[in-house]
Amino acid sequence: MASFSNLTIGIAVASFTVFQLLFHILSSWVSTRITPGFNNLSQKRKIEWNSRTVSTFHALVVGGFCLYILFYDDAVNADRLWGDPSIVKLNIAITTGYLISDLLLIIYYWKAIGDKFFVIHHLAALYAYYFVLSKGLLAYFGNFRLLAEFSTPFVNQRWFFEVLGYPKSSKANIINGVLMTVVFFVVRIAVMPIYYSHVISSFGTEAFQRLGFAAQSAWIISSVVLDVMNVMWMVKIAKGCYKVICLVGQEEAKTHRNGKSD
Repeated sequence: MASFSNLTIGIAVASFTVFQLLFHILSSWVSTRITPGFNNLSQKRKIEWNSRTVSTFHALVVGGFCLYILFYDDAVNADRLWGDPSIVKLNIAITTGYLISDLLLIIYYWKAIGDKFFVIHHLAALYAYYFVLSKGLLAYFGNFRLLAEFSTPFVNQRWFFEVLGYPKSSKANIINGVLMTVVFFVVRIAVMPIYYSHVISSFGTEAFQRLGFAAQSAWIISSVVLDVMNVMWMVKIAKGCYKVICLVGQEEAKTHRNGKSD
């Protein structure tokens, strides 16, 4: 029987409410004041802009908590399957509120921001986080997955530059693109061996058996689904970064040739 504490429910509800307010009110209000180009966007792009602004805010908040837990929460780090999940629950409750908020917005504004992969991503994450929040299981692994959020601000910034009309060869775009590729690889791909080595090392242990089949399957299946999508996104990002670097190289070569001809 699932059992969610009042604190967990309260934080998830508060998180949902805050992210809805950010999307519907605060994002547009702030964006019009710091980015004049926002007012020139179509309604469809304004919806996606607000969605990505909220996404960036969420990533920075939970990413910061994630690092704190990985470095300083000794109870969770000492027992990855059954360690005291109190602090992790707070972070995952924030993420749960965000995921539910974003999922509803994706469905409601499907023509503007609908994406089946994001629906799958959100549902897989929510299914896994259910066991952390309701049963206190797998807190270390649930928190570890949130490392991936550190790549989100760079991914969103690339889109912001694009809709604001920044040339792909602009310095800001190139720097963000390289950082996006590197950070995405580090927090979503390079960490896979570490993550799955911890997963495999737990197989067959008494602590693993105590999880039960439902939690075991939710943990493994959601991890694999999320990482398959991470690999797919990494390939797309790497290809995009390569194209931009080639474009810059071509422009530099062209400039060099023109300089010689002058």
